[in-house]
Amino acid sequence: MNLADFNTVEKLLTHAGFSFKKSLGQNFIVDPTVCPEMAAAALDENTGALEIGPGIGVLTAELARVAKKVVSIELDERLKPILKKTLAEFDNCEVVFGDAMKLDLKALIAEKFSDCKRVVVCANLPYYITSPIIMGLLEAKLPLHSIVVMVQKEAGERLCARVGSRESGAVTVAANYYAESEILFDVGRDSFMPPPKVDSVVIRLKIRENPPVKVNSEADFFKLVKACFAQRRKTLSNTVSNSLGIEKEKIGAALQKLGLSPTVRSEQLTMEELAGLCNELF
Repeated sequence: MNLADFNTVEKLLTHAGFSFKKSLGQNFIVDPTVCPEMAAAALDENTGALEIGPGIGVLTAELARVAKKVVSIELDERLKPILKKTLAEFDNCEVVFGDAMKLDLKALIAEKFSDCKRVVVCANLPYYITSPIIMGLLEAKLPLHSIVVMVQKEAGERLCARVGSRESGAVTVAANYYAESEILFDVGRDSFMPPPKVDSVVIRLKIRENPPVKVNSEADFFKLVKACFAQRRKTLSNTVSNSLGIEKEKIGAALQKLGLSPTVRSEQLTMEELAGLCNELF
């Protein structure tokens, strides 16, 4: 079955009486080059692949051809009969129906991938849960080698931006703290059924063994980062003071000690400077 063929997919969905749910961000890939390229970038024969949101199994099938084992988490149980049909030829593939945001992924990985040398997440993420899913995976400190995902282009560029650039934000800092990120390739909107209104990119987050900076408290560091980018048009001093209730004099003294201007904006600070500011303020 050619799952990258528009007519084949349309017949498959029509036969199953399936209709797309906009609330679930369902856009299925119908480009024959994208999924093999994602699988090749993420996997080898010793790797276990954890997929979130398999849809009709287009990427799942490509992962199963390369990986030692594939476990896909799907929220929409209406896809059960479709996935049973599209993945019938693969004996190294399993679909778990549930909410990836609520499942105990650490326990699932330990149970399902005990015979794999490494585990990666590889997925075409629904746009509406891109940041929550990625940050949830990173913050849980799961035993993952990397995360290779297709996301909205704007979100991918923000995740992979350089900390200290105009494109950076709180999610940039958080992603950089846990992983080394890079954009692998672009994916046009015509690669999907139905086509979304935006283009996409495939990114890779290679999980770090250790964070690139040392902070006295990770909780305080991320609290500060969130506050820093809460009001991007204001100076760092103003937005941190407004968000966290810290006196401007204390913030100014910390910035001076770090050799930074009192009017500096949050997007101008490097990872090291944000860490230094955290350690001074808390």
